[in-house]
Amino acid sequence: MTFEEKLARINELAHKEKKEELTKEEKQEQQQLRQDYLQNLRKSFSNQIETLTVIDPEGKDVTPEKLKEIQKRNKSN
Repeated sequence: MTFEEKLARINELAHKEKKEELTKEEKQEQQQLRQDYLQNLRKSFSNQIETLTVIDPEGKDVTPEKLKEIQKRNKSN
């Protein structure tokens, strides 16, 4: 199931939940889809942050050292 399909199914279950009770299987599916969605979101955000470089107005690299260490570690892997 693609990301878009998962998101559509999450929304479908949320709308259904507002109108009527979800079955036990639907509640489990909803929970699993939400977990998958959050995991994907966190991974994507982490990847964006790990490739970030911070430059001040004078053109100097002011990327935090902790982030630089993570970037070095990822390059060596």
